[in-house]
Amino acid sequence: MLRGEIRPGDTMPSQRGLAEKYGLSRSTVREAFFQLEVQGLIDTRHGAVCRARNLLASHLDMPLEGVGDNPEFQLQVLEARAALEGEAAWYAAKRASDDELVALSQEYHRMQARSRTGETTLAKAKDDLRFHTMIAEASHHLLIISFSQIFYERYFNAIYGVLNRTLIRYGRYPDGIRAQHASIHQALQQRDSESARVAAQEHILYTRRQLEGVE
Repeated sequence: MLRGEIRPGDTMPSQRGLAEKYGLSRSTVREAFFQLEVQGLIDTRHGAVCRARNLLASHLDMPLEGVGDNPEFQLQVLEARAALEGEAAWYAAKRASDDELVALSQEYHRMQARSRTGETTLAKAKDDLRFHTMIAEASHHLLIISFSQIFYERYFNAIYGVLNRTLIRYGRYPDGIRAQHASIHQALQQRDSESARVAAQEHILYTRRQLEGVE
């Protein structure tokens, strides 16, 4: 969990599988799961799967007032995203597994293909966040992963609202975003952490400038 190999929301390995893998009794594994639940690290429901919890969720009561069409709040959300995603990209370039880089590359190419098919603004916003969520998860940084999940969930309306206001104003997807996604993707694939950080931050700050232009 601390290494981000089991991420918030992930299904935990089965107790039977763990017992067999490590040559332990089921009661030993069951006790370990009980201790994890007592510590608030996992969520177990009778008859359902056991999942890793987001450790920050119970500690962050992030305000929802002012989201959506409030441009001042949208600017603040973008400023926070620039810092968050810059660090996520830096760590992802350092720590992502080869399989995670392959998955990121596949998602990047799917996102580019979908953007040429006349997607709705809502679909574009979801595609963008899916790509950035995968980068956060590839950071193997527990706090970045946990905060990203909460941040994107709570403020999706504001993130979507930024893109929607820009499209209404200019009538098209901002010209620089496609190239910025390419720069982030390239830096990650090359494991160039500093370039990944700069590209991710510039991507968000560019969108912020677009919103300022709308205003």
